[in-house]
Amino acid sequence: MSNRTFSAEELREVISLFQVFGDIKGVERYGSGHINDTFKVEMSLGGEPVRYVLQRVNDSIFTRPDRVMENIARVTNHLRAKFAGAPDATRRTLTVIPTRNGQPVARGPEGGWWRMYVFIAGARTIDLIENADQARKAARAFAGFQNALADLPAPRLFETIPAFHNTLSRLDQLDVAANEDKMGRKAGVAAELAFVDAHREEAGKIVKMMEAGEIPERITHNDTKINNVMLDDATGEGIAVIDLDTVMPGCALYDFGDMVRTSTANAAEDEKDLSKVYSRKEYFEALVKGYTSEAKFLTEAERDNLAFSGRLITFTIGIRFLADYLAGDTYFRTAYPEHNLVRARTQFKMVQSMEEQKDEYEAIVRANA
Repeated sequence: MSNRTFSAEELREVISLFQVFGDIKGVERYGSGHINDTFKVEMSLGGEPVRYVLQRVNDSIFTRPDRVMENIARVTNHLRAKFAGAPDATRRTLTVIPTRNGQPVARGPEGGWWRMYVFIAGARTIDLIENADQARKAARAFAGFQNALADLPAPRLFETIPAFHNTLSRLDQLDVAANEDKMGRKAGVAAELAFVDAHREEAGKIVKMMEAGEIPERITHNDTKINNVMLDDATGEGIAVIDLDTVMPGCALYDFGDMVRTSTANAAEDEKDLSKVYSRKEYFEALVKGYTSEAKFLTEAERDNLAFSGRLITFTIGIRFLADYLAGDTYFRTAYPEHNLVRARTQFKMVQSMEEQKDEYEAIVRANA
């Protein structure tokens, strides 16, 4: 997300690029995402309120916004066809608003890339998971999303961020950042680098299994935080998966692993007091039950590695935070100089907590296989 402030006049000019009609009543920042600039647009058409989501795509991260939007258009069209006739079909997936010339993304007057979606009414997102039942429902929603995309016709989707969850690739990036030590920070992270070294041997397990064909490539979301599921206001059920920028070819285990990382955490991602950081077993069990109830596509090898995937992805994200800290905080937005280091330490503490409960977590998976 940029630090830039957009004037009301600039935002109105961007909105005029899209096929929306009526009077603009208000535009305000919306959500808590760290990557794109997001706004809620309130309009009135014939006296009836209409709402949209307007986003400025971060093209320093997504260097090909056209490919991102081509993926999203293909995925949402496929999901819309899948859900046609189902209850609340119009709320089951994002609806892309085309530009005046029929494209899914527009170049704004300031040079950025913009897109619009229909606002999904009667549902909400939450940033912090509140109970194990929410974990179960979110896991069901993500599994249902993967199920629905299992038969997406060729061609293969674009990789919007190549090697996004490839732990070996992330280790290489960390090694480069540590060797270059541009900010002179390496001496202060000896314990964290030692933790990484102690886990190198298992870091490539999933990558190597995919290369050997033992685990299949699937279409995955790749950012399965609780706030990327719209929860119905009335039932609490997950009705739509959102934030589709990273939907691309990947591994189902990475999606499940990121759910474990984010949903079982007892503390915030940047909690400084590590005594408060641990992985909650009851939330892990809820995730397993919700995910396996809908993920009918899972192979035996995928099921066998569900518990491991939580440790692996948490470790991988920790590596990314640590690498960014050593490189000078060039990727993740930070609030203070040590922010990324604090995040890395939190992730590594989560890995330790999962390791301490390894036998229990594996038993939970076997019980729900």
